[in-house]
Parts: sequence; C-alpha cells; structure tokens
Amino acid sequence: MFSRLNKNTKVFALCGGIILGMVGMAYAAVPIYDLFCRVTGYGGTTQVVQYDPGQVLDREVTVRFDASRSRDFPWEFEPLQNEMTVRAGETALAFYRATNTSDRPVTGIASYNVTPFKMGPYFSKLECFCFTEQTLDPGQSMDMPVIFFVDPLMDEDDRLDDIRTMTLSYTFWESGDERVYETAEASGSDAEAQ
Repeated sequence: MFSRLNKNTKVFALCGGIILGMVGMAYAAVPIYDLFCRVTGYGGTTQVVQYDPGQVLDREVTVRFDASRSRDFPWEFEPLQNEMTVRAGETALAFYRATNTSDRPVTGIASYNVTPFKMGPYFSKLECFCFTEQTLDPGQSMDMPVIFFVDPLMDEDDRLDDIRTMTLSYTFWESGDERVYETAEASGSDAEAQ
C-alpha cells in the first residue's frame, strides 16, 4: 500500500511540475520572442543602438514611413513625412504624430517592423517611441521622433544588392493588448518595398 502511495505521489508531483513549467513558459514566451526578434532582426524587427556607425557611404536608400492602429483604438496616427532618402550610415530624424480623438485619456504602445524583412538587422534606431507607453488626454496631440540610420554593413550583404527602398511601419495598440508584441505580423504595413 505504501509503495502504491509513493508512486501516486511521484506521478502527481511530476504532473504538477510539468504544468508549472508550461505556465512559466507561457508567461516567458512574449519577452523571449521579443528578445529573439531584436537580436536577430527576424520578421523585420529593427535594431536599437546607442551610437551611430561613424561611416557614411554614397549608397542611398529611400525609407518610407507607414502608420496604423489597432481596430477601435481611438487615436489618429500618421507619419509627418511620407519618405526620405538617406545614405547608408547617415543619421536621420523622422516624426510621427498621434492624436487622441476620444473623450477620455488613453494610453497606447507602438510596435514596429521593417520591410523587406531582410533589412531588419540593418535598420538601427538611436531613439524611438516604440514599446514605451504614451498617454494622451482627450484631444491632445504629440509628435514623436525616430532617430535612425541604415547600417553601412548592408553594403557587404549580397542579399541586399537590389534594395533601394524600405518601409518603417509602426502600429499603435491600446496598452495591455498582447498583440503589440507580434511585431512581425501586426504592423499593418501595406506599402510595397522593392
């Protein structure tokens, strides 16, 4: 009887451990995926850096800017420029504007990506409003800067020889919406990059 009780206790403890491990992995999945995308550039996820490359090439890339928001999110959101042409390694400044069109304070958070996806590792942001909560009062507008450069190392990647245009897409979500971390699929970019 005692050996049967010991077996049942072991099985129960093993099942409990597996369940706890699965719950822990579920909670860790979003931050681990986000970290993976930031490190590898997977899904067009750009790099966030603290310094510029110190080298500017003659190669030019046109950066298009796209803005979208999740359904029922009560903000207007738009880029203040449609596109700009930059040289690889050159630091550039772009702005997006958000306006709260509701009658209540609303907190939003933005996700982003780059298309074509293979440009993700070579698009670096020095300053960005992404993954930072922004709260706007009713009727309030805010201009948000993005300071970026296209890494001159792209010139050494043969897969990028045909790239002349890319698109930086941001999507705003209501704070607490878990879809904000699905950056690769959730940008809503309908711009064609060549």
